[in-house]
Amino acid sequence: MTSPTSNQVAVLSADDGLTEPITMRRRFIRAFASNRVAVFGLIIVTIIIFAAAFAEVIAPHDPNKISAMNRLVAPNSEYLLGTDEFGRDILSRLIHGARISMLIAFIAQSVAITIGISLGLISGWFGGIVDDIIMRITDAVFAIPGLMFLIVWVAIIDQAQIGLFSALEGIGLSTRHVSIFFALGLIGWASDARMMRSQVLTIKEREYVIAAKATGATNIQIMVRHLLPNAIAPSIVLASLGVAGAILSESTLSFLGLGVEIPNASWGTMVDQGRNFFTNAWWYAIFPGATIMITVLGFNFVGDGLRDALDPRLLK
Repeated sequence: MTSPTSNQVAVLSADDGLTEPITMRRRFIRAFASNRVAVFGLIIVTIIIFAAAFAEVIAPHDPNKISAMNRLVAPNSEYLLGTDEFGRDILSRLIHGARISMLIAFIAQSVAITIGISLGLISGWFGGIVDDIIMRITDAVFAIPGLMFLIVWVAIIDQAQIGLFSALEGIGLSTRHVSIFFALGLIGWASDARMMRSQVLTIKEREYVIAAKATGATNIQIMVRHLLPNAIAPSIVLASLGVAGAILSESTLSFLGLGVEIPNASWGTMVDQGRNFFTNAWWYAIFPGATIMITVLGFNFVGDGLRDALDPRLLK
């Protein structure tokens, strides 16, 4: 019998007595699936993403259709979550709002993780003055008040009407959408950079990296083929948590009137508008607020589950 490799263990099968290799992937899936909270979070996230992807089909009503006869109608069989002050269906607006929130959150996190991973790889691999410069920039980003930066950024972009941002309106993204996810990405990469740097510093002296360097591999080849695949796992965890943070930030901006433009559906805007009618139409603010909370919790549960499942102490 051959001895198991570093990423496999030999397990005796109860049926035939043969050995069956268990890979790191299978152990990860088993560890994640055994975490009921993480699985519950994954179900929540899947439902939200599915609703966002098929909003046009799932939504029972037109989210922007005004009906003066149905203003502030309480939840009933036709309007399951009630209506707002314009007679628009709350459920339909929540479903369409999910599309905007998911789009902004995922693009923002993609921007953040791309910048963070790239700078973290460079910083950890090259070290020296390159490392010092990148880490000082990272420290400066950490020192920026996030909400204040977002408010100022959105205000400047709205006034400047930058051509690149305006050009993206042709693919269904408004200038406000683009400015929000770029802003979230620009202040969200620092944690990814530090995490990637620490991982690279841990593995850069391992034998396979030294061997690749000795055989003449370029710095880019080493970073892409050897460092990145072995250092990416913690960044995946940060990304899932970052999506939750981006959703919360976008909702906060919309609540303050700096997010998605009216009449487009946005969870934060719905909470802001609903609070004015809370005494006689509680559902208007409660359901959007609950949706934000449940979605953020779902991504946090998934992030915690990924962190635990990727913990090498639990994968042994």
